[in-house]
Amino acid sequence: MVAGPARESLLTRASEVSAVLYRVLFLNLIVATAKIALGLSTGAVSVLSDGYHSLTDTASNVVGIVGVRIAGAPPDDDHPYGHRKFETMASLGILIFLIIVLREVLSAAWERFQGGGQPSITMLTFAVMGVTFLVNVGVVCYERRAGRRLSSDVLLADSHHTTSDLMTSATVIVALIGVRMGYLWLDPVAALVVAVFIGHACWEIFRQTTGVLADRSVIPEEEILEVVRSVPEVIGSHHIRTRGSSDFVFLDMHIWLDANMSLTKAHSLSHVVKDKLMQRFPQIKDAIIHIEPPPRH
Repeated sequence: MVAGPARESLLTRASEVSAVLYRVLFLNLIVATAKIALGLSTGAVSVLSDGYHSLTDTASNVVGIVGVRIAGAPPDDDHPYGHRKFETMASLGILIFLIIVLREVLSAAWERFQGGGQPSITMLTFAVMGVTFLVNVGVVCYERRAGRRLSSDVLLADSHHTTSDLMTSATVIVALIGVRMGYLWLDPVAALVVAVFIGHACWEIFRQTTGVLADRSVIPEEEILEVVRSVPEVIGSHHIRTRGSSDFVFLDMHIWLDANMSLTKAHSLSHVVKDKLMQRFPQIKDAIIHIEPPPRH
């Protein structure tokens, strides 16, 4: 079980991440509602697609809030390594929402290509798109800074999602200018460009989250060896493995000590190595160090 100060630290972090998500949820809901209403009133499939894309931001915020609340719980008897992977799993929830909206955008663009139609583009259209664009810029900057400060997978994943909103909104605005000039085909083409940005965001989130869930190495082995070599009586090391998220790493490794060294001395040296590693890499939450004699060669 986690002691009082550590438990309080976990709960404080979860509370801070949740507070960021609640603020972003409110802003994303306003942006999505404005774009969908604008898309329905003007008949612009590109704007409507962008609105659906923004709507998934609000859904992903809800998924993130639930995931963070679970992940904020300290280790217990059933989860001795803690609950941080629940936060990474919440990022997969964001991925699922993105895939759903990708399908909807492609479907809407295909229907417009087949059926045709002329959206009604006015200065109000550009004003609404411009304001929502600026709101999204603020959301991305705020969420990315908070994600890095708190080392939160779910905040960084959600900021990637909102970044794709900026790209798609810029594309839609350019397309609307073209539609206003008479190039009607730019409306469904912009919807397809929206789909490309969404697909890229899907890949980025998939790559980051699966790396954590599949226990991809977090800290380069050579950097760990550099710290181990700084302890003079340690002959060498091997079988170095790290896993976890960027700020919540578990390490296990083998170090070679003189075969004639006393068990007490060897045990003490293993703690010297562990302390140096955790000082050099604060993200290491626990390290298991196996002691063994060096190989004969």
